[in-house]
Amino acid sequence: MTEAHRIVFLDRDSVIANIRKPAFAHEWTEYPATAHADAAARLRDARATIAITNKVKLRAEDLAQLPDLKMIGVAATGTDIVDLAVARERGIVVSNIRNYAVHTLPEHTFALMLALRRQLVAYRADIEAGLWQKSERFCLFGHPVSDLAGSRLGLFGYGALGRSVAQIARAFGMEVIVHTRSPLADAKADGVREASFDEVLETSDIISLHLPLTDKTRNMISAKELIRMKRSALLINTARGGLVDETALADALRAGVIAGAGFDVLTQEPPPADNVLLNLRLPNFLLTPHSAWASSQAMQVLADQLIDNIEAWQAGTPRNVVT
Repeated sequence: MTEAHRIVFLDRDSVIANIRKPAFAHEWTEYPATAHADAAARLRDARATIAITNKVKLRAEDLAQLPDLKMIGVAATGTDIVDLAVARERGIVVSNIRNYAVHTLPEHTFALMLALRRQLVAYRADIEAGLWQKSERFCLFGHPVSDLAGSRLGLFGYGALGRSVAQIARAFGMEVIVHTRSPLADAKADGVREASFDEVLETSDIISLHLPLTDKTRNMISAKELIRMKRSALLINTARGGLVDETALADALRAGVIAGAGFDVLTQEPPPADNVLLNLRLPNFLLTPHSAWASSQAMQVLADQLIDNIEAWQAGTPRNVVT
């Protein structure tokens, strides 16, 4: 008789959805949250064969303590929390979640764009200060408002999320240019145009990032890139915090190097109290707490796909394998 798998979910409360149990013999243990320092011990004590983690890191020193571990189900798309090289050496299969946020994250991306272009934060502050109430006109001016229609949107990255953002942008009447590592087979059909890194950086009215965080993409937008952007440009990041040099961005926003930025991610999450962007109080900067992915619909898709990945691996046909 085949021994039942032992599954440990290290941070169950990070997924607010109904998670069905896998349809094979198993023991299931879950923790609301797990500190990185406790992760290896919890998996080792349970003799886990399958680990589930959303944001709990599993580094080389952790994996070295887990001789029984055979599979890691990452309850997210990003896999930088796992030492993939060591996992490969150990024969541990790592599967992630894909294309679950194709509606929620693009909608959040445009919420940030629209709030900044329409100066919602600045005008709300004016109303709270009583300026509209004292206005001599029926409306209140003071902050320039710009349309998305006719603007150029530059995308770095063109996977499922970038493609969905481009589709919405076209509905707004925006021109879309894309820089990505792989040639775009369907660029013309998608109504977008491939462009160089320099063209996207220097000519876009809005730049939106949709890339994974790797050694090559870390701090891809730093002070020298920011100063090459249009002074009227917006920078939107709903991907990974480490893609942008946060200190350089704060300096650029204070100095008016670019017009504004909307971020849903920071380099360290949750952020320390002294994070430079966390403490940036400017009407042209919006920060949300890594919530772009978290619609109830998207979380349920994620939860279902997580168990699908585990069941596929157990059946000998692993899917969404990260190599």
